[in-house]
Amino acid sequence: MTKTTFDAVVIGGGPGGYVCAIRLAQLGLKVACIEKENVGGVCLNWGCIPSKALISVAHTYERAIHGSTMGLLVQGVEVDAARMQSWKNGVVDKLTGGIRQLFKANGVTLIEGKARVTSARSVEITRNDGTLMQVDCSRAIVVATGATTIEIGSLPMDGKQVIGAKEAVSLPAIPKRLCVVGGGVIGLELGTVYHKLGAKLTVVEALPQLLTGIEPDCTQVVERKLKKSGAKILKNAKALGYERQADGSLRLQVQVGDNVESVDCDVLLVAVGMRPNGKGLGLEQLGVIVQQNGAVTVDEKGATPVEGVYAIGDVTGPPFLAHRASKQGEVVAEVIAGQASSCDWVTIPAAVFTDPEIASAGMTTEQATAAGYQIKTGKFPFAALGRALAMGESDGFIKTLFDASSERLLGVHIVGPSASDLIAEAALALEVGTVAEDIAMTVHAHPTLAEGLMESAAHALGHAIHAVNR
Repeated sequence: MTKTTFDAVVIGGGPGGYVCAIRLAQLGLKVACIEKENVGGVCLNWGCIPSKALISVAHTYERAIHGSTMGLLVQGVEVDAARMQSWKNGVVDKLTGGIRQLFKANGVTLIEGKARVTSARSVEITRNDGTLMQVDCSRAIVVATGATTIEIGSLPMDGKQVIGAKEAVSLPAIPKRLCVVGGGVIGLELGTVYHKLGAKLTVVEALPQLLTGIEPDCTQVVERKLKKSGAKILKNAKALGYERQADGSLRLQVQVGDNVESVDCDVLLVAVGMRPNGKGLGLEQLGVIVQQNGAVTVDEKGATPVEGVYAIGDVTGPPFLAHRASKQGEVVAEVIAGQASSCDWVTIPAAVFTDPEIASAGMTTEQATAAGYQIKTGKFPFAALGRALAMGESDGFIKTLFDASSERLLGVHIVGPSASDLIAEAALALEVGTVAEDIAMTVHAHPTLAEGLMESAAHALGHAIHAVNR
């Protein structure tokens, strides 16, 4: 067994881990990042980035085949799944290669292998070539092992026809019939991709609402568009199991109320969530608190109860967001380096790349009401926005929530074109504590989608120009 020493070791090279390692190196520490698979983690390799690449393909395809309304008469548009996958893989390779270059430029040592924490200052690594290595850490260990797909016992995966998100972004062909168990972010994003590319889609969701936890009137816009396009949505529905048919297809049994329905499909995507990867690392033996679901408990500085051991990202539990992990990584690096830093943000924005997109920052209506606020609401439809109409994408709205007494912004919820980009202004507005008048009086460029946020705030105040005021 070889031995070496670093100031700090980061276990996991995903959006939290690689950012933390680079920031530690920038602050002058000798750092190693341990990754058992590919740098970039779930996000870059089979999550955020490849799924968005496929979403871009699907959106372009849909625009091409429906371009006649704008005067674009395109014939013979086809999907070449192999070339689509090759293009997607090229995007992934550019980004993961970029991380390796950043490691080299900043002096971060990448160790490829599986790590186990043996003490608060040492890690044992089984390298991918089978050799063992011990790394001693003089300052800190950062656990950034992410999360993994939850599997259901009654729906065993085979990696080909019954799949999770990892396989779903790499399908070699567009299935004729796709059934998605789980109406959350992953299920709806990937389900929509293949539905746009020609698959007949059925979504099975156990709860009463798709995208649970998101503002309900936002999810209703997405659901309506899916149904209008021919997708079948089963809510309050439980997937019981599946059978293989003589023709090679699958028949899923679904309980909806007192009835059991059959759903025939060629590919079954199980997308019921993610589970933190906190177990099996040796943390519990040190005194680190690992919850039943695998989440590692940390404080606002990312520290565990064991001095010198930190955790960041999805392994600390939801929300499972890459940008949250990255920011936690920066904070923890600064804490380890002796700087005054903390995870003290007002909000972590979130985006769902459905059609249309959904994005949110701050409180939902339910959360604000539960917190005791009297709410003043503004709502501006994209159908009244010139830029959205010119794009041919006018579904949805921008909804703003304010405290009725102080008019301070509490939350913003957007469903519509480029919602994922528009939410950044809302996050900044929440972070600096703006009130409705601040947003309404800020002149926004015309014609842009961002004008909708200004109009929504004005609507809450009762003087929107392009919407009927209550």
